[in-house]
Amino acid sequence: MSGPLGDMGSLLRQAQQMQRELDKVREELKKTTVRGSAGGGAVQIEASGDRKITRVKIDPELVRGGDAALIEELVLLASKDALTKAEQLAEKGMSRITGGLQLPGM
Repeated sequence: MSGPLGDMGSLLRQAQQMQRELDKVREELKKTTVRGSAGGGAVQIEASGDRKITRVKIDPELVRGGDAALIEELVLLASKDALTKAEQLAEKGMSRITGGLQLPGM
């Protein structure tokens, strides 16, 4: 059947397949870890591919220095680095499915 209903059914199947693939990518992202760092690795932040901070590691030497403002700045920079990497990973995964098409809410 090649009428409008046949085309609509095909579009619906394609949309369902895309949704299944997007769900799979989201699950893969949850299981993937990216690392951000600052201060030459003195502060390291791990985040999941779905943009959630999962671990903070601070070199004990940095803490012994006692410069709270420096530590805070490095944690912020390392967090931004990790989340940027997670965002790039997510965009790469989603673009495999959407062919680079920017879809709202993806």
